[in-house]
Amino acid sequence: MNLQEMIDASRRIVFFGGAGVSTESGIPDFRSVDGLYHQKYPWPPEEILSHTFYVRHPEEFFRFYRDKMLALDAEPNAAHRKLAELEKAGRLTAVVTQNIDGLHTKAGSKKVFELHGSVWRNYCERCGKSWSPEYIRDSKGVPCCTCGGRIKPDVVLYEEGLDQAVLSGAVSAIRQADLMIVAGTSLTVYPAAGLLQYFRGSHLVLINRDPTPFDGSADLVLHEKVGAVLSRITVTPVSAG
Repeated sequence: MNLQEMIDASRRIVFFGGAGVSTESGIPDFRSVDGLYHQKYPWPPEEILSHTFYVRHPEEFFRFYRDKMLALDAEPNAAHRKLAELEKAGRLTAVVTQNIDGLHTKAGSKKVFELHGSVWRNYCERCGKSWSPEYIRDSKGVPCCTCGGRIKPDVVLYEEGLDQAVLSGAVSAIRQADLMIVAGTSLTVYPAAGLLQYFRGSHLVLINRDPTPFDGSADLVLHEKVGAVLSRITVTPVSAG
C-alpha cells in the first residue's frame, strides 16, 4: 500500500513530528548542516538549553533563546495545513510534536500534544502569572514579572522531565491509532522516541530526510521533505466514504 491508500483506509491516524516538520517554515533544526548545533556560540546549544545553564546563566540563556528559539513570525507550511485538514475530515485523531513553535495549533489542529512545551506560554516562577512571547522577545536581559519573579518559557529544557499529562495523552492516542505517521525526526531523543513502542496499529510510516533507527520496523519509509509528501495527499472526509 502507498501512503494515500493507508490514509484512505484509516480512521485513527496519529502524526508524530520533530524539527524537520518546521524547517520548511524557516525554523532551523538542531542537527542539520545549517541547524543550531552547527552555529557558533561560546557554549553548545544543548548546554545553553539545559536547566542547569538556565539557572546559572539566565542572561546568556535568554540571549540565545530570543535569538534562535522565538520564531514568532513563522507561518505553518504544507505539512501543518494538511494535518489540520486530516483532523477536520475525521481521519486524524492527534498530533504529537517535539516542536515548541506552536505551528500545528496556528494551522488549525485542535488535538496537539506538545511534548516539549511551547514558546507561546510563559509564566512567572514566583506568582505563576502568564506572559506573552512578545513580552519575552521585547524585554531586555532576564524577563521579570511585575511581582519581581523571573519569567520562564513553558518549554522543557534538557535535564527537565516531560509534563506527565501531556505524555499520558500522547501515549493514549498512539495506543488507539490504526496508522502512525512519524516525520521530521531522527528518533534519537528520548523519552519522546520511545513513544513508538506503544503503537499497535496496522501501519507505521516514516518520513524523514535521513535514515532513522526505526526504518527497518516501518511499513513505508520516505526520505523526502515532510511538506512535499503530505501536500500530495488528497483528503476525503470519513463520512464520504
